[in-house]
Amino acid sequence: MSTTQINGCLFADMVRGGAAALCKSKQIVNDLNVFPIPDGDTGDNMYMTIDAGARAVKSDEEDISAVSAVIAKGMLLGARGNSGVILSRIFSGISKGLEGKQTACADTLAQAFRYGVKESYSAVSTPVEGTILTVYRDAVEYAGARVKEDSTLESYFDDFLPELKRSLERTPELLDVLRDAGVVDSGGAGFVCIAEGMNSVLRGETVKSENTSASQVQEINLDAFDENSVLEYGYCTEFLLRLQRAKTDIEHFDLDGFISYLNSVGDSVVAFRDGSIVKVHVHTMNPGTILDYCRSFGEFLKIKIENMTLQHNEHTEKPAAAFPSMPKKRKAYGIVSVANGEGIKQIFSDLGCDAVVDGGQSMNPSAEDIIKALDKAYAETIFVFPNNGNIILAANQAAAIYDKANVVVIPTKTIGEGYAAISMLDTSSGDTEEIKAQMTEIIQGVVTGMVSCACRDSQMDGRDIKKGEYLGFCDKKIHAACDNAYDAALTLAENIKAGDYDILMLVCGEDAKREDAARLYSELCARYKNTEVIMIDGYQPIYDYILILE
Repeated sequence: MSTTQINGCLFADMVRGGAAALCKSKQIVNDLNVFPIPDGDTGDNMYMTIDAGARAVKSDEEDISAVSAVIAKGMLLGARGNSGVILSRIFSGISKGLEGKQTACADTLAQAFRYGVKESYSAVSTPVEGTILTVYRDAVEYAGARVKEDSTLESYFDDFLPELKRSLERTPELLDVLRDAGVVDSGGAGFVCIAEGMNSVLRGETVKSENTSASQVQEINLDAFDENSVLEYGYCTEFLLRLQRAKTDIEHFDLDGFISYLNSVGDSVVAFRDGSIVKVHVHTMNPGTILDYCRSFGEFLKIKIENMTLQHNEHTEKPAAAFPSMPKKRKAYGIVSVANGEGIKQIFSDLGCDAVVDGGQSMNPSAEDIIKALDKAYAETIFVFPNNGNIILAANQAAAIYDKANVVVIPTKTIGEGYAAISMLDTSSGDTEEIKAQMTEIIQGVVTGMVSCACRDSQMDGRDIKKGEYLGFCDKKIHAACDNAYDAALTLAENIKAGDYDILMLVCGEDAKREDAARLYSELCARYKNTEVIMIDGYQPIYDYILILE
């Protein structure tokens, strides 16, 4: 084949092909995780991010500028984890490079890909070479330099894809942790999969996804809302509204006024405009009132209304606050944190968090998940505690998108840092920058150690790690490798000098045997008599024990 121009339809198909190819290999990408515990989720994060962009395209639009903008917006909201955020920024940059273009030739696409390099590097405060950033940049520079007047899209990918693979193979030369673990960068590997899928579609091949779970609809137990139930939490209402020229002046449509009305009759409002389509999400007691109002501007393309009281009754999770029909006043400060494990989530709720986003290692929430939590906080200034280094970028992205409050991300990388910071949060000064500085200082004095089972053979910190061994580690440095979690926790506590701290919190995971946990607690109390030891059932996955030192 010899393709000299691609339009929006083909570009969208190429992105879908990239998502499908990554879906098939996402577990392979997950397994490239440097640290040998079952927290490798790069493949999942990147797949869910690009899949959100692919699913955002709902029509056969031929304008590549319009299609790329829709894909970029979908990925922006669906981005999960560092790799997903960087991937979304790559496509956001590509969209900027295609702005105003009906179609794209090889040179135009090469220029747009260069925008992707600039945008993705700007998303990371301290870019690290040897990651997806390097792999993508190297390929863009190599292929772009070889574009000629008679180049086709196929010839561009003939240069782009091989250089992606060569750069990926070079990543261990740039990052010692990759070399020591004997793996290549997982984010770069994920992007190679995407590029392979895009290239296959460009050449007329069909790439089908093996994953159908994203489109499966969960069955709801209708008996959870019976003849005697009371509608307490209202309706989750979502729709796409196509503005109609017969009903409104589309070019001067007042989106701010539209959103203001939605806030007056509902809550958790997320609304944005894309051309003549307005996407709306709102919680309300009276969806009919909202639908009647919105029909004064256009007609619905799609509507979904779900009874939130039914959902609440069906699940045992702590419900969100009821959504009244009249607006409430925003409080001065709100708190949103990320946590995984029913016990840990309850702890953060008890500390005063307005919303706890379910997520952590191996389950990174998207920017959109965090935005929904910001709505629940309903405050003028909202402090966000990601509690995981792989969630900070998504939190920053959510903060940049959110325009209803001043969102301040405290860069907590562990549950321990988040717990310490929130438990000592003092907003009495009213100075946001001062509060942020205090929180940043607090987290610097917290040490968090973790115990987890190695999921594969590896080599780190001069140790030969065997699959099935229990690792005790802190800041990615391994302090213990033992046959059982109990010994690993004791060795870890000794090596991170638990006796030098006032408080040791022992957070027990869902896989920790309760009799072993009780024995471990007693032993820690006996060894560190000047340290207050507190045991908590966190029921967190992956980590048998988390040791928090303050």
